[in-house]
Amino acid sequence: MAKKRQWKFWVSRTLLGMIILAGAWLVNLIWFKPFNIRNFYDKIFLELALSDPELVTQLGIPVLYDFYKGDLSDVSDEKNKADFEMLKANYQTLKSYDFDDQSKENKLNTRILGSFLSKQIEGETYSYHDYPVNQMFGVQSNLPSMMESSHKLRNKSDVEAYIERLSKFTTKFDQVLEGLKIREDKGIVPPVFIIDRVLSEMSGFVGQNAEDSLSDGEQSSDPVKRNILYTNFSAKLAAIEDLSAEEKKDYLTQVENEIGSTVFSAYGSLIDYFTSLKSKADSTAGVWKLPQGDDFYQYQLSLMTTTDYTPEEVHQLGLKEVGRIKQEMRAILTQQGYTDTTQTIGAIIQSLNKEERFLFPNNDEGREQIIAGYKSIIDEINNGLDDAFDIRPKADMEVKRIPAFKEEGSAGAYYERPPMDGSRGGVFYANLRDVGETVKFGMKTLAYHEGIPGHHFQVAIQGELKNVPIFRTFPLFTAYTEGWALYAEQLAWELGFYENDPFGNLGRLQAEMFRSVRLVVDTGMHYKKWTREEAIDYMIENTGMTSGEVVSEIERYIVMPGQACAYKIGMLKILALREKAQQQLQDQFDLREFHNVVLKNGAVPLNILEALIEEYIQSKQTVAVES
Repeated sequence: MAKKRQWKFWVSRTLLGMIILAGAWLVNLIWFKPFNIRNFYDKIFLELALSDPELVTQLGIPVLYDFYKGDLSDVSDEKNKADFEMLKANYQTLKSYDFDDQSKENKLNTRILGSFLSKQIEGETYSYHDYPVNQMFGVQSNLPSMMESSHKLRNKSDVEAYIERLSKFTTKFDQVLEGLKIREDKGIVPPVFIIDRVLSEMSGFVGQNAEDSLSDGEQSSDPVKRNILYTNFSAKLAAIEDLSAEEKKDYLTQVENEIGSTVFSAYGSLIDYFTSLKSKADSTAGVWKLPQGDDFYQYQLSLMTTTDYTPEEVHQLGLKEVGRIKQEMRAILTQQGYTDTTQTIGAIIQSLNKEERFLFPNNDEGREQIIAGYKSIIDEINNGLDDAFDIRPKADMEVKRIPAFKEEGSAGAYYERPPMDGSRGGVFYANLRDVGETVKFGMKTLAYHEGIPGHHFQVAIQGELKNVPIFRTFPLFTAYTEGWALYAEQLAWELGFYENDPFGNLGRLQAEMFRSVRLVVDTGMHYKKWTREEAIDYMIENTGMTSGEVVSEIERYIVMPGQACAYKIGMLKILALREKAQQQLQDQFDLREFHNVVLKNGAVPLNILEALIEEYIQSKQTVAVES
């Protein structure tokens, strides 16, 4: 018996010691400089997660998810300032670790993280130089989307957290209004056409445009019961088996009340604000009009492209690429019998866009055919990539329609990464607002870009990386991530997926032309003081895209300066690095190995990607010499 008591004593002492050590490690990790740099890397991610409940939900972070599922992220001005102080403190801590003593792996980690942190800190000067509520993103669209796509509704706890979040919409929207008014005082007001887009979106969301918001088969005239926050909740609530019918009815009533009062009231405050703001807005598109506007744009270009290109250099690069691609498109059109050289490329493409053979029925059946078509394209290429890749993401991918309430201001498509908990795969969202915008000969390229081997391959593989700090599993650098997706379009052509499909290849070149035109119009508006209309005309003339598509794109560049320039610049860098590797390695070059170097390191600044490829080349050459 004495031995048994002694055994319990030592077990309890050991457990207590482990708890104390774990607590000390956690305290050190959160509040002090961690004992080693690998812990510091994870500290930064933990700080970010703890301060952003909506990010925790969207990423599906295990353990943390349930702790924060009833909260909304703080977007107050005070929080914004605190975030910059935290960034600066973390950057100084990162630099305090002796770089020379770090392992090869940690040196790479430190270089990537240091590049990210320093660039974010540089942006403090321009922390109000944006339009936080716009047609592309903002609380008015991001918050409902997060509630619909990421907030789980599996049990009573999830249901009550959903209702709790609805009750906090007023606080969240008040914080956004605070930031908008600060910007207004500084003379940072969105163009009037952006305000009109936002007002239309929000009015539709609260049911003020009731005649426009009813979809086929929808009978309710109650704007609350038509709202996505209600319909999403109702559909998922019905599938929860451990709640009684009475409980479900009560929860539906609570949600209905919160939407009708709290949520709609919050939207009403933003609608009132933007309605009054219109009198202070003008139609100037470029950020050159803002305080320190030219410096801000140069910063945005360097942030998005991870290069030191000037606006003039980007503009000239765009003009050069537009000229080259025109010649390639013209050659295909001539071969297909479109020989009228008096017509611009854009005019010919626009006429092709109206040919019945390239269109789907303009109804819901046509939308279903489009989704099915994308799935078929993805399946075909996914089964034929073994010669180019020996790494694949474990996560699946599905194709879905962009939610109808946000289609009007959204891009033609976008990709959403798999959550960290593995509860679903990646999603390729297609914009089906107008069936006529989805032309058959352009579908392959879009599917390759957003899906396979584009964003889904890169983002999902990065999210599944092992033995790297958590921050390395996120695509932090636009030039890399979008450059890869655009590179994937050309890779598919090189691998033969457009063989005997000249119009499909024309669609590929049109997409590349589109990204090249972006370089011209983005710098045109924000640097050369082009008007919105001048940019629209240039894009239509050179791409053949519909006017509706072009207007959405141009207005996107107005609220996201520099971002659209990252695609083409990133693609050109990857192609240049591949060419360099091929020339230096000759017969030793292996495309799968090249892709491994690019993908298995995740998103990095372009200068670091270049260093990684240089290292790969040198290692292959060394092995060849030794053998």
